[in-house]
Amino acid sequence: MIEARHLRVLRAVATTGSFSAAARTLGCTQPAVSQQMKALETSAGTPLLIRAGREMRLTQAGEVLVRHASGILAGLTAAEEEIAAIAGLRAGRVRLVSFPSGSSTLVPTALAALRAAHPGTQVSLVDAEPPRSVEMLREGDCDIALAFRYGGAAEREAEWDDLIVRPLLSDRLVGLVPEGHRLAGAGAVAIGDLADDPWIAGCPRCRRQLVEVCEEAGFTPRIDFATDDYPAVIGLVGAGLGVAVLPELALESVRPKGARAITVDPPVVREIVALTLPDLSQVPAVAATLDQLALAASR
Repeated sequence: MIEARHLRVLRAVATTGSFSAAARTLGCTQPAVSQQMKALETSAGTPLLIRAGREMRLTQAGEVLVRHASGILAGLTAAEEEIAAIAGLRAGRVRLVSFPSGSSTLVPTALAALRAAHPGTQVSLVDAEPPRSVEMLREGDCDIALAFRYGGAAEREAEWDDLIVRPLLSDRLVGLVPEGHRLAGAGAVAIGDLADDPWIAGCPRCRRQLVEVCEEAGFTPRIDFATDDYPAVIGLVGAGLGVAVLPELALESVRPKGARAITVDPPVVREIVALTLPDLSQVPAVAATLDQLALAASR
C-alpha cells in the first residue's frame, strides 16, 4: 500500500536530486529517506529511482507516481485544513429538526448565540414532530432532533435508549378556554370540570396524552377539531369553538386573542430534550449547538 509520507519523500528526492538533499529539505536523516524509498518501491512493485552519477533520477514509473503525487498530496492538505477548520469550529454544518413551538422559542435564541460565537458554523432547520423527528435522526437525515415526551409508560421511557439525550426543560401544559367561558376567571380547574366541553386537540402525541389524562379523570373528551398548528388551536378556542390544553412553550410566541389561559389539575408536564446519535455528539459543531440549546432553555 502506497503511503502519503512516502509520496512526500519521493517528491522531495525528485525535486532536489539526491537522498541527502531531500533529507535536509524534509528535516530527517539520509538513511531514513533511503529506507522510505525502498518501502515505496516495494509497495509499487517496480524501481522508481536510478542513480546517475551523483544524482537520483526517476524511472518512467517514478515519473508517473510523482505526477499523481502532487494531486494526491494537495488533496490531502486541503482535506486536513478543512477538517482542522471543522474541529476548530471555523466551519461545520448542523442539520436541526424541531417541533414548531421549539422552533419559535428555543431555537432562535440558541442559533443566534451559536452564530455569534462560531460564525463559520452553518445550521439548517426543518420542522417535524416526534416520533418523525426521531426517525429522521436515526435515518441520518439530521444531526440533532429537538423532541418531547410525556412521562408514564415504560415503553416511552425506553424509546431513546440508543440516543444521547440532552434534557432541556420541563414544559407544563395549561388549559385554554374562550374569554366568555364559565371558568375563564378561575385560578385553577380540575380537568374533569371541562368534561362537557368540545375540545380542540394538537399533534398526535399531544392528542394521545390528552385522551389519557381525560380518561384518568373519568371521561372521554369530545374532540371536534385536531390540528398540529398551535396558532390555529388558539384561534379556534378564541372563536368559542372549544377548549384545549397547550404547552406553555406554545403560548410564548402567540398572543391568545379571545382566549384565556388557566391552570389545569392534575398538572401535566412534557419533557423537552435535544437528541443526537452517540458518534455525532463528538462532532464539535453538534456539541456546540447542544450547549446553546441548553443555555437557551435555561433562560
